[in-house]
Amino acid sequence: MNLILLGAPGAGKGSQAARLKERYGIPHISTGDAFRSNIAKGTEIGLYAKSFIDKGLLVPDEVVLKIVAARLSEPDCEKGFILDGFPRTVAQAEALDKMTKVDCVINFSVDRETVMRRLTGRRSCSCGGTFHISKLTSDVCPICGKKLYIRDDDKPEVISERLNVYEKTTAPVAEYYKAKGLLFEVDASKELDEVYDEIVKRLG
Repeated sequence: MNLILLGAPGAGKGSQAARLKERYGIPHISTGDAFRSNIAKGTEIGLYAKSFIDKGLLVPDEVVLKIVAARLSEPDCEKGFILDGFPRTVAQAEALDKMTKVDCVINFSVDRETVMRRLTGRRSCSCGGTFHISKLTSDVCPICGKKLYIRDDDKPEVISERLNVYEKTTAPVAEYYKAKGLLFEVDASKELDEVYDEIVKRLG
């Protein structure tokens, strides 16, 4: 099963992808994580991507496509995958169609106010953990004890720009897949368990 998760930053795609990965036994592929990994390692492609990400802008298609194509060719993708954060433009969706078949596209619908509340309250750790301040009792990671930090792309001014970019360039991707009969919507403003149950009910 080849799945795509669409939705604005902070819609909850990553949280649901982690659960769907366990249920269906297919890898969760996040382009955002791939870029952050390259940035942390200081690779050339990572530094190039960072210059766009820090401004809330999309990374150029040619860079994203190279990373995605390489990832989809790995053995663990033979039985399917969950793409999170890709495609972000209609051009990327068209390029993906040439790489592989897409079975289902889940669009996470959520309002701007909810996204701002979620992302401005998000705290990250170098161990990979991500938490919300509403669930924390201190500024240290409950997993490894390191100090938590705010990602550059979780700052209010960057979030606002990310949402503007999403509405302009990524929202049309939903229409692209809707026209193909592959899209279904979920109300991502609901609690995680409710959203998960709705997705599983639809996927079977």
